[in-house]
Amino acid sequence: MDITALALVLVPVAGMAIAAVAAVLIVAVSLKGTSARERAGILRAVAHLVRAIRGRK
Repeated sequence: MDITALALVLVPVAGMAIAAVAAVLIVAVSLKGTSARERAGILRAVAHLVRAIRGRK
């Protein structure tokens, strides 16, 4: 496998992995010290964001 082909595969995968880790960290920080009602709202907003990124309504 050529290095260019390998880079074409690994760069998008690495980008998505970084985005996923960032999303998990943002949610973890947001959920710290919140009530159950606030937690539900945060998780609902994150689910809405993930659906929008993936292209589902």
